[in-house]
Amino acid sequence: MFAVFPSARKVVQFIALPFVALALAACDTIPTAGFGGGPSINTGDAVPVALLVPGGSGITTDELLSQSLENAARLAMRDLNGATIDLRVYSTAGDAGTAAAQARQAVDDGAKIILGPVYAASANAVGNAVAGDNVAVLSFSNNAAIAGGNVFVLGPTFQNTANRMVGYARSQGKQRFVVVHGQDSAGTQGRDAISRAVAAQGASVVGTIGYALSQQDVIAAIPQIKSAVEGNAADAIFMTTDTASALPLLSQLLPEAGVTSETSQFIGLTRWDIPPQTLSLPGVQGGWFAVPDPAASATFSAQYQGAYGGVPHPIGGLAFDGIAAIGALVSQGKSDALTGAALTQGAGFRGASGIFRLRADGTNERGLAVATITDAQVTILSPAPQSFGGAGF
Repeated sequence: MFAVFPSARKVVQFIALPFVALALAACDTIPTAGFGGGPSINTGDAVPVALLVPGGSGITTDELLSQSLENAARLAMRDLNGATIDLRVYSTAGDAGTAAAQARQAVDDGAKIILGPVYAASANAVGNAVAGDNVAVLSFSNNAAIAGGNVFVLGPTFQNTANRMVGYARSQGKQRFVVVHGQDSAGTQGRDAISRAVAAQGASVVGTIGYALSQQDVIAAIPQIKSAVEGNAADAIFMTTDTASALPLLSQLLPEAGVTSETSQFIGLTRWDIPPQTLSLPGVQGGWFAVPDPAASATFSAQYQGAYGGVPHPIGGLAFDGIAAIGALVSQGKSDALTGAALTQGAGFRGASGIFRLRADGTNERGLAVATITDAQVTILSPAPQSFGGAGF
């Protein structure tokens, strides 16, 4: 349940939720060399596509997610410009070993590409299981640590968001960044993504403040953040935290300490508009964060609700994206439609939340809008790009 920390003097523990609940600790990864192969397909026939979902685990949330992923995939199949897909659904029970076995079964059944699974460890296991079969894996994970070889991650990555936000900040004259991060896997990965983005765009990280995952440690970090900002004339504070962990407390205590977006712009690596209660927090007013293309997201949600009578799971749209990409490639009528070169075409694809493209290193780029919060309402400061190579990239 979402709750705003009521007082800096009341010390409780909180757990930092992983980014989109998918950023698992890195495991043994497959080689990061680009995926150059791929099966030869007959585009005149229905192309067999395996969809790996976490159903069968006995966990209600996995079952709901599985249904939403399948629904979204089938929604995308309605408009593929003449391409035909034979979607075959396999349940992994949210287990890496089961996922690997199901992937092997799917390839034996004729699958030409694998869509899913969700969890990073399972996606890594699937990639290894079918690496010798020239079959690409378009996983729903956002963990860049497992990307590479035949495994692509469709989930939004820290690096993509960091690049967009730093680019926008630089366009607004921001040059000197203090990075504030949790000392967990998600926090350190976010810190590193921000640092890379800042360096790549000619700005400077003038301070890095980490905190352990308790309210007491966040409180203790406030004077350090204030000192780093004031001592280094920082004009931006980039936070990795999300609304379920330290953001409510940081956004309360930093202004109380005299540090606000008016002098040192608050920037978020995660969405600050979810859940809606966050919008009323005084400290997030004027902060900057990234959101998927609002128009594309609204269109997808409306289509999904019209077809299935409910709202899609927050990551359900990734299955729509995967089918949209596969369909766009197959519709070109080429036998090499599912090779590494085809999957990583520079023009990218249009999916449930706007444009996206797969990179040769297995990660992805997505067109994101930059938003702020004013009077508890979300306002778009910079629209999501509609093509690659223009503003926003």
